[in-house]
Amino acid sequence: MVEVVDGTQRGGRLVLAGLPIGNQEDAPPRLLHALEGARVIAAEDTRRLKQFASRSGIRLGGESGARIVSYYDQNETRRGEELLSDLRRGEEVLVVTDAGMPGVSDPGYRLAAACANEGIPVTAIPGPSAVTTALVVSGLPTDRFCFEGFPPRKGLKGYLDELADERRTMVFFESPHRIAATLEAMAAAFGADRRAAVCRELTKTYEEVRRGGLGELAAWAAEGVRGEISVVVEGARPRAERTSDADLVAAVAELEEEGVRRKEAIVRIAKETGVPKRRVYDLVHGVVEAEAE
Repeated sequence: MVEVVDGTQRGGRLVLAGLPIGNQEDAPPRLLHALEGARVIAAEDTRRLKQFASRSGIRLGGESGARIVSYYDQNETRRGEELLSDLRRGEEVLVVTDAGMPGVSDPGYRLAAACANEGIPVTAIPGPSAVTTALVVSGLPTDRFCFEGFPPRKGLKGYLDELADERRTMVFFESPHRIAATLEAMAAAFGADRRAAVCRELTKTYEEVRRGGLGELAAWAAEGVRGEISVVVEGARPRAERTSDADLVAAVAELEEEGVRRKEAIVRIAKETGVPKRRVYDLVHGVVEAEAE
């Protein structure tokens, strides 16, 4: 616990510092000063941190040097306990990741939570974030949004189905080798015409923002995409603005009467209305009860 004697705090402090997500020149002076003055630095990749310091023309820890330790997903629990011990002894610990803010899809959250629980001060040196950067360049609504991080490797379909009616703009991270499959799954869950943007290599030399419907973006990504990727997806329209469930069932029945096979009719109506294919399927087969307007 932090000890307070005569109104003076005696204890450590955790500092979460955001590093540039791509462009070295985005590093604020406060970040560079903190790195030079730090005694203990926990870094996601110590090698990359040293490269960043070299390019910035600073010395980590100044003349006396800093104790630099690795702090990444695989050792987060063990290293977190060690850092917590340092903080209890009164040390100031500076946490950085490879890019962006610690704790946002990167180590840092658990240590911050432990400090908050013990009353150890936690502060931040704000820096660029891929979440808000992707959001503002996407061209999609920014007034209300949610960050979903990396979609799960298992149970992707069910996870996306639960988000199909999310009204806020959604921001995701994804890896290059999974982006095509993820976009295809999003198109199936949210509708192929749901607007989205794939933001690649933000603030870097080969920055690219590709906008379009999810179906179109999935076809584009099938050819291969490289780099750090953020995906921004438009939120669902209010139900009142969409085709009613009863109308969806009737539209499929009308196509069937014209000789279109049911499976194809469901796909066509889902694509035309932007309603997830699974939702149309369930309505047609009576899995869920249709709602009349």
